[in-house]
Amino acid sequence: MNADERAIRELVTKWMVASEASDLDTVLGLMTDDVVFMVPGRAPFGKDVFADAARKMKDVRMQGTTEIKEIEVLGDWAWVRNHITVTMTPPGGAPAKRSGYTLTILKKQPDGRWLLARDANLLTND
Repeated sequence: MNADERAIRELVTKWMVASEASDLDTVLGLMTDDVVFMVPGRAPFGKDVFADAARKMKDVRMQGTTEIKEIEVLGDWAWVRNHITVTMTPPGGAPAKRSGYTLTILKKQPDGRWLLARDANLLTND
């Protein structure tokens, strides 16, 4: 495993840990300002919409696992194919489990950090 692949794996782990801790600032810091998210049933959206949705779910407990299936680094760009399982539990509510694949494109920054630039999330309800 080379240094770029290791850094990308660390980013994926940091994203999951920060998401479980409801640490939105850390999650937002792992994405480019012009990030684009694609999910079934809605138009692509950016960082501001992601942040607004996350703030509305601040009291929802999230637990998840991720299994990286592939990483490919091509210069300053990389992609990751991942399988994710997430359980969301609202206060006083029943847990909802979602799982599926994501395809994420990352961009290496001038300072050497990798950031999420595009994400196609295909999670569905279990």
